[in-house]
Amino acid sequence: MGEFNEQQLEAHIFTVNQYFYEGIYNDSWLKRVFAYVKQEFITEQQTLFMFGAFGGPKKYCGRSPKDAHPHIYIDEEMWQLREKYLIDAFNKANTPDWMRKKWLAIDEAFKMHILKKSPSECVGRYKTEQIIDIPNPNRFKKSA
Repeated sequence: MGEFNEQQLEAHIFTVNQYFYEGIYNDSWLKRVFAYVKQEFITEQQTLFMFGAFGGPKKYCGRSPKDAHPHIYIDEEMWQLREKYLIDAFNKANTPDWMRKKWLAIDEAFKMHILKKSPSECVGRYKTEQIIDIPNPNRFKKSA
């Protein structure tokens, strides 16, 4: 667990996730992906998931990343923006390099299961679930 004990590790992961989701929920595009998810809930879920991935006790009991995102059209552009917010969160939390590298490696391991080439690859997790396909509102804005 690097330079943290178990309690410090979980607290640091939580801090990173707080900063991360503050950025996400303030972004004009990404906040729409999470429109029906409370920020506090997703922050806690992601903290439990990453804490287990870092070697802490496995407290997370939600879906795997692959099974949690089949209904969301996430392309490389969205992934890169998400990663920008993660890097910003690392910086704000003064996350040590070893932890940044491991976190990004964990993310990278799931990336191929989350990214899609087109919205047609999306499927609901259950019959009535809507597909989330939100175009980037900033993509076509003209520069001033």
